[in-house]
Amino acid sequence: MNAKEVSLQRAKELEQANAQFLFYKKEKLLQEQVEEDRYQAQKQKLLEYFQASEHDWQDHKWQMRNRIMDVDTLQKFVPLTDKEIADIRLLNQTNRFAISPYYLALIGEDENDPIKMQSIPRDGEFITDYGKEDPMAEEFTNPAGSITRRYPDRLIINVTNVCAMYCRHCQRRRLIGENDEHTPIDVIDESINYIRKHEEIRDVLITGGDAFMLSNERIEYILKELRKIPHVEVIRFGTRTPVTMPMRITDELVAILKKYHPIYVNTHFNHPKEISKVSVHHMQKMINAGINVGNQAVLLKGINDDKFLMTYMNQKLLKSRVRPYYIFHAKKVKGTSHFIPKIADGLEIMSFMRGHTSGMAIPTYIFNAPGGLGKIPLLPNYIISHVDNTYQIKTWEGKIITYKE
Repeated sequence: MNAKEVSLQRAKELEQANAQFLFYKKEKLLQEQVEEDRYQAQKQKLLEYFQASEHDWQDHKWQMRNRIMDVDTLQKFVPLTDKEIADIRLLNQTNRFAISPYYLALIGEDENDPIKMQSIPRDGEFITDYGKEDPMAEEFTNPAGSITRRYPDRLIINVTNVCAMYCRHCQRRRLIGENDEHTPIDVIDESINYIRKHEEIRDVLITGGDAFMLSNERIEYILKELRKIPHVEVIRFGTRTPVTMPMRITDELVAILKKYHPIYVNTHFNHPKEISKVSVHHMQKMINAGINVGNQAVLLKGINDDKFLMTYMNQKLLKSRVRPYYIFHAKKVKGTSHFIPKIADGLEIMSFMRGHTSGMAIPTYIFNAPGGLGKIPLLPNYIISHVDNTYQIKTWEGKIITYKE
């Protein structure tokens, strides 16, 4: 065969290699219109129930005031069995739930809808002899204030226990408590003073809870104080509001963030259903202001532990100018055993994405070492053997090649 014939044959092989995923993607695009129609219907139902307007819906303070936190209200909008109702009542006594009206409107009719599974308590949470309340041992990595420090040059300031929606897989379930509470200002000041005294700290992550649950004034206070410290180079925010309450990303908030560049925001989309037109619209405000937005998904059994779904989600994020950053292997938190996937499933996802999508759409698969020992990247084994200066290496298609140094 000549070069053209070889090229055409190879192109045909690549077309066939992607055929299944392309079919999946087309089905997803059709399904998304159905989901959009349901969202609009649920939104209208919620507005009528709360006697609210479109203006109210777009107000994040209204969304927070009207979070659904009891099963009697919840069952007006979500189909629930008698067993589910009883389980939610019981579980809510020890680990409360709260869902913004916006996020509730995304829930589908399926019993195992991924939005429902992430936001509404279920019987798997009764299994409490598995995992730990604090698997990352944050209690023992807190040198001052509300800091968590695991690395030489960076640390976390935990500024609140408040979220627009309390994820059922949350690694900090123990901190939700009975009330919404922001970290006291004197504790935040103690944290900032610690950073001021430690010039090796160049990167600060502000998180919680959800860092964007603070008022604009409190956010600016923290940013202003951190920017007074010469050795602080990068400031990051951890927030799930683009997913659970995107209207929090207001023009005023974006203007504040923009004043203190470089600012990075990491959010937490776990499923394509969460990447709505509304969420994309509000994220564009940050991105257009030069704020880099990355995504840190959590690999969750029964929600996103699927190679096609995860590939599609990351492509959809990249199309929205959000950089897939991490896929975290779910931590063994007490009450979340039903969410814990197999590492082999995560490696299969990573193996599929390599070659089936662009590198920019491929996050790093991360396993957090228990006890706060840090992040460990997990990769499929591409090096089969290494003898002297000769390597046997597997390609993304599984072909074995020999490379000599």
